[in-house]
Amino acid sequence: MSKNIFITATGTDIGKTYISALIVKKMREAGFNCGYYKPVLSGVEISDGKLIKSDCNYVIETAKIPTSADDCVTYRWEEAVSPHLAAQRAGEPICINKILEDYQKASHKYDYLLVEGAGGITCPLILSDKEKYLLKDLIKELGTNILIAADAGLGTINSILLTVEYAKANGIKIEGIILNNYEPDNFMHQDNLKQVEYLTGIKVIATVERGQKDITLLEKFFS
Repeated sequence: MSKNIFITATGTDIGKTYISALIVKKMREAGFNCGYYKPVLSGVEISDGKLIKSDCNYVIETAKIPTSADDCVTYRWEEAVSPHLAAQRAGEPICINKILEDYQKASHKYDYLLVEGAGGITCPLILSDKEKYLLKDLIKELGTNILIAADAGLGTINSILLTVEYAKANGIKIEGIILNNYEPDNFMHQDNLKQVEYLTGIKVIATVERGQKDITLLEKFFS
């Protein structure tokens, strides 16, 4: 079984995919057999039944993973909406067991596996009269610890604290926080980093500037 971690975020369009690509790229360049898996993915472009533009395409191309984008995802939809809604509109209910099966396959293929969520930690995967299944439920079933991606700018203290407290309340262990769009000379970004660590007791393990092509993790990433 591989050593796996799940990356989630404080919301949508925070930069999870960008950060995921940098992490996997870093691991592979260091000689680790690191892979990538995204259970659900919306807002993609498909041609002849294959992904031609998506988060998965971006990660495998950036990190140079010898696989296809289609092998890195279980459910994908062209409409850029929440997974539960995309599945409803496509008439294709999400089967969690199918996700778990694909996750296990990926886990045995790689020594290390980064799993990327959709949206934030409360992103709904299934919403019906009979069932409510959120991203946090999947994280718990996978049994992975998480990294939290967040924007470095105004309002991030509040969004990070809410995400951290929600994860803790649901028994999910947090390995660290990564601040995206970080400006090293910005006094507010510097203070946000300081206060986030102070208020949560969780380390900011990396900062990522706009356009950054590499990532420096401030502590050992995979244990």
